Amino acid sequence: MKEETIINFTHHQAAHCENGVVSNLMKHNGFSVSEPMVFGIGSGLLFCYIPFLKVNHAPVITYRAMPGHIFKKFAKRTGIKMKREKFSNPKEAQSRLDENLERNNPVGLQVGVYNLLYFPDEYRFHFNAHNMVVYGKQNGRYLISDPVMEEVTSLSEKELEKVRFAKGAFAPKGHMYYPISFPEKLELEKAIVAGIKDTCKTMLAPIPIVGVKGIKTIANLIRKWPKKKGIKTANHYLGQVVRMQEEIGTGGGGFRYIYAAFLQESGKLLGNEKLIELAKEMTEIGDLWRDFAVEASRIYKNRSRNDAGQSENYNQVANQLDHIADLEKVFFKKLKKAI
Repeated sequence: MKEETIINFTHHQAAHCENGVVSNLMKHNGFSVSEPMVFGIGSGLLFCYIPFLKVNHAPVITYRAMPGHIFKKFAKRTGIKMKREKFSNPKEAQSRLDENLERNNPVGLQVGVYNLLYFPDEYRFHFNAHNMVVYGKQNGRYLISDPVMEEVTSLSEKELEKVRFAKGAFAPKGHMYYPISFPEKLELEKAIVAGIKDTCKTMLAPIPIVGVKGIKTIANLIRKWPKKKGIKTANHYLGQVVRMQEEIGTGGGGFRYIYAAFLQESGKLLGNEKLIELAKEMTEIGDLWRDFAVEASRIYKNRSRNDAGQSENYNQVANQLDHIADLEKVFFKKLKKAI
């Protein structure tokens, strides 16, 4: 590969990595698509409790679609063709990346966070579903546009290989993706409706670990954890619920705000007042998720304002989640009707 390859790529900071990568790659290719639009069309909003999968020795709770699904659904619904590749051989993964850069083609990568040296220490833990764009190479270092960072950064060949081939849950296996063809015009209207229908279907699914029912399941488990698991494990599990909500790529509260922005933008585009009203409602639900996170973190950091037994504190945050689940059930039924 040439010693120096720098693609003329504009970095835009985003609230969440996968939406940000898609939005930035779209803008690079001449389509001005906002981060909330990517998230909404790609049906990014989700709640799912995955008890059999452990991250940091606690069950996984995800507030977003599985890694790669937002991009996949967004592309399918807007008529974009995507190329996605995974590799077993790091050298092959590097040479394929280099080929793309030489062809002036910035690419999205899925990586592990633990060894991302430009991340602050407190955000570096074993989570393998982070996304970034590589847009060049200079002096043996890859030029990185990480949408959650304010500025662009860079990684050495070894450093990039380490995060591309991180081990554990959702191991990226060098996962690389980029658009290869576009329609003349993006038909956003149909794509918006498909995205909303899909999200409503998932959030109202009759499955105890998904959507509104999944939130109810977690609320019930939170009530049981102190007695069943002991306070130490209960605190660790509750910490995981909040960490997945607030720290991992934006989480539950933040995703609600992004979804609200999507509904507002869509309401204007489709001339649908109901969506604009529902956007305000979703913002209020986002605030309640944030309140829950604050109360829960007081408990596991042992600064709860309630001096009653820990079990009572756990009951109170479980009640908050129950209330959120009830509101979201009503919300998604209204949203389904609105389109």
